[in-house]
Amino acid sequence: MNKQDRDQLSSREKGYILMKSIMDYGMGTLWVSMGVFLIFIKYFSLRIQAQYDDPAMKIFGCVCCIYGVFRWYRGYKKNYLHER
Repeated sequence: MNKQDRDQLSSREKGYILMKSIMDYGMGTLWVSMGVFLIFIKYFSLRIQAQYDDPAMKIFGCVCCIYGVFRWYRGYKKNYLHER
């Protein structure tokens, strides 16, 4: 959405875009945090590290980080309202 399109939005649509953007930033942060936790689980002194310290969890952690970065990007772009 360019600036001219955003100027023509109602206050309800602007509020919706702001809410979705904040939610995407928050969820992106949670996904990246979970991914970092799964990748570096051996550096946390937990009893579960022996159970979850395998290559499959590291791959899943990388996927979580990538999805979290995608959510940050989507929150930055704010392209939520599509013309149908």
